[in-house]
Amino acid sequence: MKKYLIHKTLLTSILLLVSVTLTYNIAKAHAKEPIRVLMVGGGESHDFDTWYRGADVITLEKNGFAQVIYTDDVTQIMDHLPNIDVLFLSNNQPIKDQATRQAIFEFTKAGKGLVLAHAALWYNWPDWPEYNKELVSGGSRGHDPYGAFTVNIVKKHPVVKGVDKSFELKDELYYQEIDQAGPGLDVLATANNKETGKSFPSIFVVKNPDTRIVGIALGHDGEAHNIENYKKLVRNAVKWAASK
Repeated sequence: MKKYLIHKTLLTSILLLVSVTLTYNIAKAHAKEPIRVLMVGGGESHDFDTWYRGADVITLEKNGFAQVIYTDDVTQIMDHLPNIDVLFLSNNQPIKDQATRQAIFEFTKAGKGLVLAHAALWYNWPDWPEYNKELVSGGSRGHDPYGAFTVNIVKKHPVVKGVDKSFELKDELYYQEIDQAGPGLDVLATANNKETGKSFPSIFVVKNPDTRIVGIALGHDGEAHNIENYKKLVRNAVKWAASK
């Protein structure tokens, strides 16, 4: 009887150990891998190193949410595209290489996500109209003087989840135009010009049929990048863009 009890106890211990090991391995297998992001910066009129290479990379990599490669060398874009989930463009420097331009379009056509931030929403490249027409479905050609304005969430969407319905910040209020010849926008948040009252998209989704594209018109400096609402927007945008 005593031997039976010993064997039973030993068997129970072994089964418990096996169960714990299996549970751990299953949990490990299902643990979410960080989202792989290539962030491209560089150009004029903005401190890309401080606010994108610095602040936004920290925001995205917090708690293992994303793994970010930052570059201001646009010749490196093609090398990284096969190994990432989301391309995050914040640059207003030219992307002159035709093969790189084509690779970006092929990346989106393959269903990979794209986030377009602040300076990358400008009409930067007259010799690449397809960028603004197809990927931005518009763009900006001007903005209010740097100063305080209010951003208002106008539609529920995963990109604005957890963001205050209305919040104020100091930034450049971009005059984001919608190109009616493009795929169109699903506007999630707006800001109004204080003099004219005209409303402009601040956060939006491009209705691209192949992939998920998010536009964030905010982000001139730390008055945007350092606030919690902006940080949530950036993380939400990357998460949603990666989930196609």
